[in-house]
Amino acid sequence: MKTAPSAELLAAAGTDWPDSLIEVGHVLDAWGTRGWVKLAPASAQAAALLACKRLWLSAPPPVSTRLALDVRLARHHGSAVVALLAGVATRDAAEALKGWRVHARREDFPPPADGEYYWVDLIGCQVVDRDGAALGVVEGLLDSGAQAILQLRVEGRKQPRLIPFVDAYIVDVDLGARRIVADWRAEFD
Repeated sequence: MKTAPSAELLAAAGTDWPDSLIEVGHVLDAWGTRGWVKLAPASAQAAALLACKRLWLSAPPPVSTRLALDVRLARHHGSAVVALLAGVATRDAAEALKGWRVHARREDFPPPADGEYYWVDLIGCQVVDRDGAALGVVEGLLDSGAQAILQLRVEGRKQPRLIPFVDAYIVDVDLGARRIVADWRAEFD
């Protein structure tokens, strides 16, 4: 039987829920005996989970409990991250968070390297060809293993347009203007 977080944790945890939160993973399980949690990153890179000093957790549906907890320590553990969160001091307390979704503020993410982008920043960008003709709006990205692929919502089409997010096809990314220029033509698909 799964236990709920303690009343003390629920009372002590901050409950502010900023607008800029991005889901960055979920709690896999307890790790060790002293309250550490094992987190599964939502992407191949765990940079946000490792850099943030505060994480926001939301209980799995249908429960609507939310917690804001300070991160005391965090480190890689294989493909996962293990973290010690303020107020989670025992294995039982950590186990009570199993399945909870983990969120971080976008502004707390470490800056990406030149030529690299967080997927969340690309969503909503207008994609145009070299001549400025609209190709669609980024509604998501896929990881094919070899590269990321932009999923574009195209007006009047049920299926998304797919464009590999590689230098061979992506000419320019201007996040400020929310615009991506691609060496692509609508008739390619």
